[in-house]
Amino acid sequence: MKVSLNSVLKFLWAAALVTLPVTSFRWFPFLGDSTLVRPLALYPLALLLPLLLIQAIRRQRPFPWAGSAILLGVFAVAVLAATSFGVLIDPIPLRGQTYLGRAVRALVTLVIGLVFFVAAIWMNRDEDEVKFTLRWALAGFGLELAWSALQAVTFYTGLLNKEMVTHWQLAFSMRELVRTNRISGLAYEPAWLAGQIVTMYLPILFAALLTKTHLTRFRWLEPVLLGLSALLLLATYSRGGILIGMGVAGLVFLLVGREHLRAAWTWYFGGFRQGWLVRVGMIVLLVAVLAGSFAFLGRKNYFRRLWDISADSLSEYLVDINVGGRSAYATGAMAAYDEHPIFGVGLGASGFWIYNHLPDWTLTTVPEVAKQLSPESNLYPNPKNLYVRLLAETGLVGFVFFFIYLLSSLADSLSLLRRGPFFRFLGIAGLFAWLAIALYNVTQDSLATPNLWILPGIVAGISLSTSSLAPLNEEGKVKETA
Repeated sequence: MKVSLNSVLKFLWAAALVTLPVTSFRWFPFLGDSTLVRPLALYPLALLLPLLLIQAIRRQRPFPWAGSAILLGVFAVAVLAATSFGVLIDPIPLRGQTYLGRAVRALVTLVIGLVFFVAAIWMNRDEDEVKFTLRWALAGFGLELAWSALQAVTFYTGLLNKEMVTHWQLAFSMRELVRTNRISGLAYEPAWLAGQIVTMYLPILFAALLTKTHLTRFRWLEPVLLGLSALLLLATYSRGGILIGMGVAGLVFLLVGREHLRAAWTWYFGGFRQGWLVRVGMIVLLVAVLAGSFAFLGRKNYFRRLWDISADSLSEYLVDINVGGRSAYATGAMAAYDEHPIFGVGLGASGFWIYNHLPDWTLTTVPEVAKQLSPESNLYPNPKNLYVRLLAETGLVGFVFFFIYLLSSLADSLSLLRRGPFFRFLGIAGLFAWLAIALYNVTQDSLATPNLWILPGIVAGISLSTSSLAPLNEEGKVKETA
């Protein structure tokens, strides 16, 4: 049987989407144990991109010159320039880490991120390709749910031995099961799983429910997956992920779902006299769900500290809620920006400045910082905040170009809201993802995290193909042109 090149492309892209949740794959060559971001999806993408280049050379699938891709390319050039200037600074090696070594590792992470972004644009040129992508992305989420359910059975029942399941997980992951019984799924840690949910899967499912879009033939599947994603997000006990998911969902609903809000308001009060029992029952159910979620999260002292505190100052509060270390690293990294504000100190080099510029209050009150400062430690510090990292390592030049790329990505999502039903669905998903990613970047500093690039890439790809097309037909699709 003859297999077409397009079929191979689809197979590799589907494989990348299904394996997307595995972000710390154990079996990667030439990487030390300190490299935690190891996307399994990079393997099928390594085969996919050469084939896409072949098609581009044959003019069968031209390179996607999307505006946001071009801006991201300009940002990459600025990063290379900043890193080249950093060679002149050449900081003193730290715990065996040299500037050149850190720069090469950091540039590799940027390349990985660009690979996911470009592949997402290239493989999503029309509505059918986008639907193909989203279906296989949800298939990957199904695997995430299955492995998370296995972890939950291990943690909360006696049906599976925890040591045995740990060995299963270590067969593909760098991380064993979380000892605090928090669900981490196929990701490295619960916070990474929460990040995947709020930046990738929740935007798709939320937009599908809001616009009544069905990506599969099962009309019940998207609402069920949305409910399961919310439960899984709670099971991670990730404070940042849960707050981002709730906040962004509420904001997006207010921005683009006001007609649903008005319809619900009219329905609720319009028939209150005839069906008051049902309406009161809905309020009771909503309150019960919120109270149950609050009680569930309050079981963990890690989460309960957000409101159960006795701090007298902001620094004490940060220590009490276990973010003192993150604040310290970000503050230390900003010293690099203060010394080199224009071009920064080079990608990956901010860690050379952190230890010497930690706030005084963190030296004795934050155990994480004390562990890092121990002479026996070989850890290399990171800012833990992408925006701080870009300011410190690429200066104002790199940061401004990245910010312009973010605005361009937002514009792509907003432009889709004015088009047909499916494009509106994708625009809402893109808007949700954009807001979630913008907030999530405050809590992480890696450019290689795949879920930060997929939905923006999809939106950029479909925006490129619809930017100069004819008006919409009655079904909301672009009219065919000769």
